[in-house]
Amino acid sequence: MKTSMTRSIALASCLMAATATAQQMPAAYPANGQNANQQESDKNACMSWAQSNAPTQAPPPQQTGPAVGGGQRLSGAARGAAAGAVVGGVANNDAGHGATVGAAAGVVAGGVRARQQRREQNAASAATQDQNSASYAQAYGACMKGKGYTVN
Repeated sequence: MKTSMTRSIALASCLMAATATAQQMPAAYPANGQNANQQESDKNACMSWAQSNAPTQAPPPQQTGPAVGGGQRLSGAARGAAAGAVVGGVANNDAGHGATVGAAAGVVAGGVRARQQRREQNAASAATQDQNSASYAQAYGACMKGKGYTVN
């Protein structure tokens, strides 16, 4: 069940990305009487040229899966245990219980930090992909203009 849901979400994301890219492509209209075969040939040539020549940036990798992060939960547990031991020792003369409670709270806080970091990385990746799509569309439009098309 979880696997099929994950696949559905991934498929929806891919479709949304493809739709966004298709919407950014400029429309090219023949301005010099190019026939349908010439239009198709020019379109393919410009798509290939844009793919090779558009400035792009490598997106940061998207994070998926559970929010285990880069050790945020473990470091949160350690900080929580240390703080809990101090508070438990002062308040109840039971540093062990305080450390246990603090460690549990630290694990939760570390998980929150890991999920936030993952969201930020995914947003940066999406922004880079959008910028790359815009660069590609601009290069495609410039190529089509150079071949005698009106581009909107």
